[in-house]
Amino acid sequence: MTEPIPFSSALRTRSSDAHSGSEGAGFMADLIKGDGTRDDYIALVAQHWFVYEALEDAAARMRRDPVASVFISDKLTRLPALEADLEFLIGPGWRETIRPLPTTQRYVDRIRRVGATWPGGFVAHHYTRYLGDLSGGQFIGRLMQKRFGFDTNGIGFYLFADIADPKSFKDVYREQLDAAPWDDAEKERVIEEVLLAYRFNTELFEDLARAKSEAIA
Repeated sequence: MTEPIPFSSALRTRSSDAHSGSEGAGFMADLIKGDGTRDDYIALVAQHWFVYEALEDAAARMRRDPVASVFISDKLTRLPALEADLEFLIGPGWRETIRPLPTTQRYVDRIRRVGATWPGGFVAHHYTRYLGDLSGGQFIGRLMQKRFGFDTNGIGFYLFADIADPKSFKDVYREQLDAAPWDDAEKERVIEEVLLAYRFNTELFEDLARAKSEAIA
């Protein structure tokens, strides 16, 4: 008899193409290759702030949910680091200078909607963002640090001081996904929401590229 595939493995397999497509979007690919500028990086950090404000506001509500709360950890909280990064990168008046791009606003609206009503949907967005931050995000952080001459100021978002072993943390997270009490239909819904989250990320990079082109024109 064939052993059932763990949900975390199925989720990873089903979302691998979407994940690769998001990372390969032009704006992000340029930033990674060295063709992006400091202003491009700042634009990305600013959009991250809106996304994580919504996600961590949803986490505060989902702490009362018996399923979603298992995934929530203060060690993952990114908003204070993002705010410190923006103050360093832009200055103390950063809040008055940043605005969500159209895709960012749709992304935020979706996170707020599922974060208020659907634990599985919240976990889908939580998984997509934070496990990505603990994986490829670590490489991106080191790359931006080297490219723009940052110490820790400006890349605090990528630094998880309270997580000594990201791999072990991610392994436990995947075990929690496998243990979630979801039936097959709900697992499929969660996977579809993860794919939607990756689509938002890809479209956000496209928005950033478009905004850059319009600023240059």
